[in-house]
Order: sequence, then structure tokens, then C-alpha cells
Amino acid sequence: MAAQTNPTVPNAPPMPRMPVPPAPKLTGLADQGNPTYHTEGDVTARKEFSGRVRGVRGQIVEVSYDDDSVLPQFFEILTSPENSEVRLEVYAYGDDNTLFCLSLTKRRLIRRSMPIVSTGGPLKVPVGDAILGRVFNLFGLPVDNKGPLDTRDWIPIYKDKNVRVDVVTSQEVLETGIKQIDFFTPFVKGGKVGFVGGAGVGKTVLMTELLHNITYKHQGISIFAGIGERIREGHELMKALEESKVISRVALIFGQMNENAIIRFRVAWAAAALAEYFRDVEKKDVLFFADNVYRFVQAGAEVSAVLGSIPSELGYQATLETEISNFEDRLVSSTTGSITSCQTVYVPADELSDVGVAAILSHLDAQIILSRDRASRGYYPPIDALVSTSATLNPRITGEEHYRAATSALEALNNHQRLSRIVAIVGEAELSAYDQTVYRRAKKLINYMTQPFNTTEAQTGKKGVYVERETTVKDVQAILAGKTDDVPEDKLMYIGNLAEAKLI
Repeated sequence: MAAQTNPTVPNAPPMPRMPVPPAPKLTGLADQGNPTYHTEGDVTARKEFSGRVRGVRGQIVEVSYDDDSVLPQFFEILTSPENSEVRLEVYAYGDDNTLFCLSLTKRRLIRRSMPIVSTGGPLKVPVGDAILGRVFNLFGLPVDNKGPLDTRDWIPIYKDKNVRVDVVTSQEVLETGIKQIDFFTPFVKGGKVGFVGGAGVGKTVLMTELLHNITYKHQGISIFAGIGERIREGHELMKALEESKVISRVALIFGQMNENAIIRFRVAWAAAALAEYFRDVEKKDVLFFADNVYRFVQAGAEVSAVLGSIPSELGYQATLETEISNFEDRLVSSTTGSITSCQTVYVPADELSDVGVAAILSHLDAQIILSRDRASRGYYPPIDALVSTSATLNPRITGEEHYRAATSALEALNNHQRLSRIVAIVGEAELSAYDQTVYRRAKKLINYMTQPFNTTEAQTGKKGVYVERETTVKDVQAILAGKTDDVPEDKLMYIGNLAEAKLI
């Protein structure tokens, strides 16, 4: 090696180059994310991973280990021989024989120098018929006071990358019994539908009614994932399903808002794993309900902040799009079964252009927008048909008659919105005779789209109704054709169909 000059001392003799010892050659599985960190030649028998807690920083636990320990893989669960409730998920490898873990455990259970060992695998959830009719958490522990789960089959919550899924699409319409959904944004078997709205506009109520209606007629399996929502809502949902006698075909997994961010983040993966199991192994059609997917995004942002990652736009994690894609891409239909997904999406400050909301909406086939203005005026479900979109509303899927009726109804609602501004200024009497007719028929159509729900009977005192899609199409055609022109507008509020209400 050539000698180097010393730039800090003028005319100084050149500094000798210090010899550099050769670095030891590392062998193992570093490229696969499971390094062993032992040097070549050190081929003595290696013991299983064992370490001790070096420090706890919030939800990050630093674990130190011996030189001859075999490092666990990413996402592997570590625990303590002192307390099996301790669960740490391997996240990253550090220097000085340390690794960093995400804590899935209450902080009071972890102490410095606590011994840590590996469980040998990632987080797993129970599967099989034993979970149907039960409510449990991310760790497979029941929370419904019905005793332990009688199941021996457990699967990892992460997707096996070596398993290939032959994705198929369907054009079979799945009827919900909710007039406005079946008419303007029809469900398709194997599709993804989102209820999008701010706080308090009825997203959870609408999803609960949907779960009740579809599960009652659907002979497949339903999976409900409660992601970061209220404990009260989960309890009410369980009671509603018990009363309607459909809970025996529903499995409910919750990671509620009192849990830490990592549990709320992982419960979405666990629910997706359950849906994949019933689709691929049991070969059944699955209805997948998630409340609320935005809380999944929010939990991911919290985890990213805990890890000290640099945030992206508007404070969201830089891995936002990847996390949403990995979750949504698991909810697909295959040759063995279908997964029809219904998701609620909370909109912070009612801002639909929010980055987190937009990332979710890009994966949905239908976006059902709930309007706060309509909810404040007492129109339930408060769906804004003019803003909502659906890729399934086309004549190839719904049929020509339904498609023409829907486009005529949307035209009437658009005219009503335009005329409402004029009526608010000069009054309805100032409209032309033609515009008055258009305005009143559209108003009756809006009233007709309100509907009493089975899940809100105790609050409203009105018995819930189920309206078939064909009946809804015929009723809308009758309203637009003027067959209800002599009927007062308020008579169409919260009814089933026109024939049962004796309006035609």
C-alpha cells in the first residue's frame, strides 16, 4: 500500500498505512433473512436461540443473545420460559448481538434481563369448524365467555409465498336485501365493496345489516375482522348475530382500539389467513367483513413511527401502498372458492382525498359513499348515489332492464340536486311544470331508498325489511313513470316495497 501524507501538519513525513486484518467470512442464510453469524470453520454444534431482554422502548424490545445462538427468522415469535404470555415478533437484527422485536405483550409483563427463547414459528391462529360461532383475539384466545376453543389446527397469519392461487372472476350478483345497494352499487360474488364515510354516519350499522342479510341466505362461511374499533360494537354484533341465529356460520376475530398498534396491525393478516383457509382447504365460499380498514392503515402508521421510520406524505408510513396491496391481494377468488369482501373505510375529517383513504379505495370494485348531510336530515342508509361508484353496474352483470332503470334514476337525482339550489332561493312554485314533476319524482325516489333495518329495530321501533333486487327495480320504474304522483312524499319514507305499503 502507498503511504499517505498528513494534510494537517505541513512538511510532515508520510503516515504509515496501518495493516488491516482480513474480515471473517460469514456464512449462513443472510440473504434469506435468517443469518447465523458464525465464521467459516466454526462448525461446532449450535444451540437453539436463547437471549435476554436488554431494553424496552415503548413497543420495541431489544433482545441480546450469545454468539453461538441460531438467529430466528423475521416474524418469528419469541417468548419467555418464565411467562408464556410474553410474545415478541422479530423485526430487525442489530449490532453487538442484538435483535429488535415488536411487542405483542402488555408492557408490565416484560422486564430487563428476562430470558427469551424462540417458539420456532410465526404467529398462528386457530382454524376449522370449531372457530365458527366464536369470538376470539389475535392469539386465538376466546373472548365470548363460552369456554376454550376446541381446535387443534393452527396456521400462520402470513401468506405462504410458495403457494400459487389461480385467481378467477365472477359476474354473479350477490343480493343484499338493501334497496339502495342492490340498485345503485350491486355486489358481485368475489368482489370488494367499501362503505366510505366519516365518524357517526352509520358504516358499522350498515355492515352489520349486510352481515345479517347475506349470512341468513348465504350458505358459505363468514369471517368478521374487528380492526381498531370499539369493544361495545363487537359485543353488540355478537348479540345481534345470536338473535338472528346466524352466528353458527360466522367467525369473529377482534383487535380492538384498547390494544396496542402492533396487535391492531396484525389482526387484519390473521383474518385474511382464516378466509384463505376456508377458501383453499375447506373449499367454501367466504364472506369477509372488515371494520375498519382505515384503522389497519392507521395502526401501520403508528408501528412505523415507533420504529423510527421516516414518514411519507401527510405523515403516513412509506410502506403504505405495499401493506394495503399485500392485504387486499389475499382477498381474491380462486378455483376452489370465493372471497367476497365488504370493508368499512373511515374518512378523517370527511376528506375523501386523504392519502390513506385513497390507497384503500384504489383496490375496491365498488365505493359506497355515506353522506353526513343525508344522515343529518334523517335519511338512512345515508348513501350518496351520485358520488358512489361501482364497476358492477353494467348491463352484462345486472341485465339491461336494471341498468336502464339505474341510469334513469341517477339522471333524476342529478336533476334534483340541480333544482334544489333553485328551490332554496326562489321556491318550488317558481319552477316550470316539467321541472316540478321531475323534482317531486326524484324526491319520492330519495324517500323510497330509505329502509328500516333488522339490526336497528330496538332503536327505531320499526321492523326491518328485506327487499329483493327485482322488486326494487320495478318500484323505481314505477316512481319514475309517475305511478306514485298522487302519493304524498312522506308515505314513501322507511317502507319495504310499494306493493306491501299499498302505494300502487
